Amino acid sequence: MTDQQRQADAVFRDLFGRPPVLAAAAPGRVNLIGEHVDYCDGFVLPMAIERETVIVAAPRPVVGGEPIARLHSTAFAETVELPLTPGTGPPAAAPGWSRYLAGVIAGFLDRGATIPAFDAVVDSTVPLGGGLSSSASLEVAMATIVATLAGHAIGPLEVAQLCRRAEHEFAGVPCGVMDQCASVLCIRDHLLLLDCRSLAVMQVPFQRPDLRVLVMNSNVRHALNDGGYAARRADCQRAAAILGVPSLREATLAELEASRGALGDTIFRRARHVVTEIARTLDAATAIAQDRWAELGELMAASHVSLRDDYAVSCLELDLLVELAGAQPGVIGSRMTGGGFGGCTVTLVEAARADAVMAAVARGYRQGTGRECTLFTTRPAAGARLVWLPAS
Repeated sequence: MTDQQRQADAVFRDLFGRPPVLAAAAPGRVNLIGEHVDYCDGFVLPMAIERETVIVAAPRPVVGGEPIARLHSTAFAETVELPLTPGTGPPAAAPGWSRYLAGVIAGFLDRGATIPAFDAVVDSTVPLGGGLSSSASLEVAMATIVATLAGHAIGPLEVAQLCRRAEHEFAGVPCGVMDQCASVLCIRDHLLLLDCRSLAVMQVPFQRPDLRVLVMNSNVRHALNDGGYAARRADCQRAAAILGVPSLREATLAELEASRGALGDTIFRRARHVVTEIARTLDAATAIAQDRWAELGELMAASHVSLRDDYAVSCLELDLLVELAGAQPGVIGSRMTGGGFGGCTVTLVEAARADAVMAAVARGYRQGTGRECTLFTTRPAAGARLVWLPAS
């Protein structure tokens, strides 16, 4: 049992007066490259991080009425009761974090699963609002718990799709499927090259033990349901319609240039980011496989410029973090990651220089913004897993 599982176990015992019997863990993710292309049927290259959501749970008898789930969040110090019968939905006043879980439960009920009454405690080390998929890790951990308690067979890709639907319908975020696939499918010491159209995956070995992935959180919070994300997605859909293609995956730069007048400047730039980012992602996977790390750094830099200038989802704080990191010895590449409008950057750095890089960036960021950034390093981690807890 990990320290995080022990802490959640202790909270569970204190709240519910008995031990939990199982735990699920699902990681957050950082996307090395391939940003804002998953909903355009593109390619992405994420990895799981060594920060995760842990849920400990145990079934309990139904005492009159319909079965419910009692769910407690350690982050928000809140407990919510969610119905486990089809068509009922969460209470109108249910807190925002519980709606992701309600969506997962609804997805299983729609599949015909019978979910027994249960109690659960949710604990997460994935930063909220940082672009590291805290919501996907929450959804996937809950799906792992519910599938086990219900004895319901479901494949990994089905889990990812069910969790994406939960985010669409219950949290109002029209996300692609990358985050959920990464949380389910990633394996240790590998990057996940995901074709977001076919959902075909390739595990790309991360063969450099002397490298670390440095995640730097600007601590500028973003909310992906505030309109900016949806507006970018709508721009991409309009671009595809004007070009006469099913998605921007099928578009070429030549076609974009030929239709620039019809697209207009803003939609042209949004589409140009997507088309070039898909190409960069495939090139990055090849560069990693062929040990061409300097080329990977150049691709990461080009990705950030495109996200900043064409897609307009960066901000001054993210730009400063990327600039500061790029000036440090031992850094191979750096870029913003996640939905943008704040959140995190991802930087590839030599392990031996990581501490010095973090100190220099933190100092420069404080001087430049008056804010503190939060930094940690990670290796590619494992995806979701289930643990049966000892009965004690």
